[in-house]
Amino acid sequence: MTTPPLRHRILTASLLTVAALYFLTPVYWLAVSATKNTADLFGTFGFWFAHPHPLDRLGAVLTYDHGVYLRWFANSLLYAGIGATAATLLAAAAGFALAKYPFRGRETVFRVVLAGVLLPGTALALPLYFLFSDLGLADTYWAVLLPGTVSPFGVYLCRIYATAAVPDALLEAARIDGAGETRIFATLGLRLMTPALVTVFLFQFVHIWNNYFLPLVMLSDSRLYPVQLGLTTWTGYADRHPVLYQYTVGGALLSVIPLMILMTFLQRYWRTGLADGGLKA
Repeated sequence: MTTPPLRHRILTASLLTVAALYFLTPVYWLAVSATKNTADLFGTFGFWFAHPHPLDRLGAVLTYDHGVYLRWFANSLLYAGIGATAATLLAAAAGFALAKYPFRGRETVFRVVLAGVLLPGTALALPLYFLFSDLGLADTYWAVLLPGTVSPFGVYLCRIYATAAVPDALLEAARIDGAGETRIFATLGLRLMTPALVTVFLFQFVHIWNNYFLPLVMLSDSRLYPVQLGLTTWTGYADRHPVLYQYTVGGALLSVIPLMILMTFLQRYWRTGLADGGLKA
């Protein structure tokens, strides 16, 4: 394999360094600011520590208002965990069916899915509120959970990946051995589609975790708030209670930890999928 010229390697390394600084600088500022009290937050240099007491600051976030942040955090885990898992399974089943089972109107269904990918979620928030309100589900956990179980992008990605990664000959061999369609999907389809499923799960988890507008429209009970909406309410009261600026920064730092953990533990499936794709090519 030919080694790229030195100038190309230097240019690539420089661009990656700039990109890394662009994405990591806000995280660094957040980590530094979470160790400060409210006075130091506004009165000291933002990118360096001043009287750091991280455990005390973060402990105050977790205990404020009878531990309401922990409830918001648990709500976010519930919404994102259940929603992303359900969305991944539904997308896997739909994508596998669209890829491997010919039926009348299949391409029409797929075009409808593509239209769903292009439709912004904010445009659906108000119609969804009216629908859930008529069903008596507004201001409940279901109002945020159910919309999160649908991922048009996940269906699209699973269909594309299943077409390329699941051989028709393997499915026919399984049928000849007496396996039913459900067993084929559960044992062969899901296993071969693992990199795509991990991608769908991560995208949907991040989308639900960071979603602010839908819970804002659907929920009025603060006990049902996810982290993002809860932190925004703290910001709204910070003018009267300045300590909430400090708590908001600390809560924002804690809110990114699940995303970092997921990315760390699940990225190996992406690498495995890329390596398999390179071998097949």
